[in-house]
Amino acid sequence: MTPKIPDVLADLAGLVARNAMPDVDPAERASALGLSSMLFSIAAQEWDRAAARLVEENGAVRALLAEAPAVLGEGELAGRLWDLSAGRDEDLRISALETSNAALRAALIELHAAVEALPGDAARRLDAAIWAELRTSTERRQIAGAPV
Repeated sequence: MTPKIPDVLADLAGLVARNAMPDVDPAERASALGLSSMLFSIAAQEWDRAAARLVEENGAVRALLAEAPAVLGEGELAGRLWDLSAGRDEDLRISALETSNAALRAALIELHAAVEALPGDAARRLDAAIWAELRTSTERRQIAGAPV
């Protein structure tokens, strides 16, 4: 899980406020400074890459959703997924991209569940493509220096 920048900054604000007190144990203060350093590093990484990562991921998920009608056939689910696949990320604010991402990922879960229940080569190929994107999505979110 990649922490959201506002959450990281709120945690940092709390750490700074608590450790500004004169009676804080030096060992606690040193620990808090180390944690603060790590959180600043995470926030800096995510600040720089968040919009690009979300736009890339949203595009990858839309491409998978666009394959739904060919595999699922015609129907309500296939039509809804096709409509979602035609969307675009016009609002590049992180909050807007995250909202789109959440809707697209929820739709991807629906598609994945439907595809796993279907027989045939086309369903297996789409299932494999979905798993590949899920792996790639996890890699996109990895924090540099985090254990693998």
